[in-house]
Amino acid sequence: MTKQLPMPSPLPESIPIPKADPPEGMDLVAVPTGVNHRTAAYAYAGGSIFDKRDFYIGSALIKHPQGDLLVDSGFGRDIVKQIATMPRLFQKMTKYEVWKTAADQLEAAEYDFDRLSGILLTHAHWDHMSGIPDFPDLPVLVSRRDRAAFHNPEMFGNFRGYFQEIPFNWRELIFEGGPYLGFPRHHDVYGDGSIVCVPAPGHTPGSVIVFVTLPKQVRYALVGDLVWQREGLTRRVERPFPIRRLGDFDAEGNRQNILRMVSIMQRIPDLIVVPAHDQRAFAEMNPLPNVTTRGLTLSAQ
Repeated sequence: MTKQLPMPSPLPESIPIPKADPPEGMDLVAVPTGVNHRTAAYAYAGGSIFDKRDFYIGSALIKHPQGDLLVDSGFGRDIVKQIATMPRLFQKMTKYEVWKTAADQLEAAEYDFDRLSGILLTHAHWDHMSGIPDFPDLPVLVSRRDRAAFHNPEMFGNFRGYFQEIPFNWRELIFEGGPYLGFPRHHDVYGDGSIVCVPAPGHTPGSVIVFVTLPKQVRYALVGDLVWQREGLTRRVERPFPIRRLGDFDAEGNRQNILRMVSIMQRIPDLIVVPAHDQRAFAEMNPLPNVTTRGLTLSAQ
C-alpha cells in the first residue's frame, strides 16, 4: 500500500492571499515542444505501470506589457546532440519525442521576439533548459543555488560537454520580498503581483515555484518538478523511492513543499496547479496562434 503524506491544515487565515493587479492583455500560453514516454508508476508512488503517461516537455509563455517571459524552454533544436552528452543508461531510459521547438513555434505564430524579456527557469535540469541556446543573448533568470548546481558535474539531470560551455546570459533571481503564501521569501517580477517567484528547494537545490495571476484573478501555480503529475498533490504522494533517491536533491525539502502546496490548494480551491510535465495542466492554457501540436489538445479559455 502506498504511503500518503499527512494531510496538512489549510493555509491559516492569518496568512493573507496576496493582492495582484494584473494588467489588461496579460495571458498565459502553452508552448509544448514534445514528450517523454513514461508511465504513472514512474511519475508517482502507487501509479500503475499500465497507465501510460506522456510527460509534457515545453514552456509556458507569460505575456505581460512590461515584457514577456518563457517559463522553462522545453526541447531545443540541438536536443539530439545534447542528449548524446548524457550517461548511456540515461539515454536508454529516456524515450522522447520532439514536436516543434519553442523558437520555431513562436516564429510560426509570427511572434514579436522583441517582446520577450527572458527565460525564467523553474530549475536547471536538461529538459527545462534544452531550448535556451535557440534564444542567444536572452537573459536566463535562475536562482543562485541552481546556477551553481548547473555547473556541478555530480548533479543529476544536467547536460554535459559543450552545453555547459555556452555563455548564457545568467540573471540571478533575488528573493528580496517577505513571506508569500507560507513561503519564506518571494520575488515580484514586475511589482504588480502578477508574476511572483518563491524558492522551493528540494528537487534541485534552487527550484522555484512561479505564481501567475491573470486578469479576473485567474490564478496559476507553475510548480516545476515539485511533482511530475497532479496526483502527487491530489493524492499526496511522492515520486517512487528509487526515482526520488536518484532524482531529488533534498527529498525532505521537496516533501515539505508538497505539503505547503496542498495547504495552499485547500485555501485557494480555484488555483490552477501546473506541474511542469503534466499535459492535462497545460491543456487549460491558451494556445499559440497558427501552431499545431501533436498529442496535446489546447483550447482557449
